Amino acid sequence: MSRTLLRGACVITMAPHRPDTEQADILVDGDTIVAVGGNLDAAGAETVDVTGKIIMPGLVNAHLHTWQTALRGVGTDWTLADYLGRMHGAVARHYRPEDMRIGTLAGALDQLDRGTTTLGDWCHNTPTPDHADAALDGLRAAGIRGVFLHGTPYSAPDAAHPVGEVDRLAGGPLIGIGMAVRGPQLSTPDAAVADFRAAAERGLVVSLHQSGGAPGPAWAAVRAAGLLGPATNVVHGAGLTEEWFKILVDAGASITCTPENELGQGHGSPVTGHLLRLGAAPSLGTDTDAVTPADVLSAARIALAHQRGHDHDQHRQTTGSFSLTATITAKQALAWATVEGARALGLADRVGRLEAGLQADLVVIDAPAPNPVAAALHATARDIEAVIVAGRWRKRDHALLDVDPGAVREHLRESAAHLLPHLAG
Repeated sequence: MSRTLLRGACVITMAPHRPDTEQADILVDGDTIVAVGGNLDAAGAETVDVTGKIIMPGLVNAHLHTWQTALRGVGTDWTLADYLGRMHGAVARHYRPEDMRIGTLAGALDQLDRGTTTLGDWCHNTPTPDHADAALDGLRAAGIRGVFLHGTPYSAPDAAHPVGEVDRLAGGPLIGIGMAVRGPQLSTPDAAVADFRAAAERGLVVSLHQSGGAPGPAWAAVRAAGLLGPATNVVHGAGLTEEWFKILVDAGASITCTPENELGQGHGSPVTGHLLRLGAAPSLGTDTDAVTPADVLSAARIALAHQRGHDHDQHRQTTGSFSLTATITAKQALAWATVEGARALGLADRVGRLEAGLQADLVVIDAPAPNPVAAALHATARDIEAVIVAGRWRKRDHALLDVDPGAVREHLRESAAHLLPHLAG
């Protein structure tokens, strides 16, 4: 695309100053949205008629271990202990660089097919530089926008993150670099502070897991060092106290929920309500294809239903009657999968909304319905007619472009055949 006008859609901009839905045109020039409005001038632009379709910002999956795609579904019945023991304790060490590349490529393409245009790729199986390079190459090859969050295999709690590896990585026009650290729950205070400081010095997002235990002394050390801020991304958040939720929200940190995985594996209940009570909101991720489907809209619906159910129960216990109004809207759930995801990955000034000056990352949904917001929230990959990333068509007429799906599937099968015999138990 150079200069293109998308004409006549029902548009969900997710911009705070615009209505929930509106009939509008979207003018794209190069990789940027130039204008969103009615009856835009199409002079010099290719016009694409999208009448009767829904257009919304591209989805953001803020947390996915994309390297695990070849093992899709093997851990459907795993607990968290099973996952840690069998994925990280057994099979991870048998990954070759080529397994990292095809898993990441296939997983990122699957995200595009589902309407995700931005991916937080939490890559923590990098025993050698070749493994990291191969995963990053797969992410670039997919044509998705993303932040490659460089992690490491599990190591001693006092081991600081290998920042030399982070420094040598080069993302690309669509790919930024961040740090996926062990975090305060799994590190000594000195190691946690060193990792957070390294990220701050480089201006990088620092992301970490937190579940299954209350914050310990390393959390206090990071806070005392003044290293909590908008570039801090906490995944799960289970085990945090109300005091710590407030500390993180006040610091501008983001918390990413992966609700299906959290409920199914035993991380703990999604922390959506804790955030909403503080005037904040979660971003969303799907965690791992090995356990749950990598569909961020499903994550949004599960998070929404879980919190509504909790709120209904609380209302009945308090009043003895049914709730008469919903506590959370479908529009809020869409914001978790767009606006909040962009913020979590440090990209709020580029993606997550459809506004002039932002990147042209959007999805076209072919699912006409009386309630466009609901149609968008309930969309499946089959409903996603087109996906545009940085002004480039990545999916059109319900098919991914510039990819040989048969070859990708074959390479993924070969990788799975190599890896599956190494699963323990």
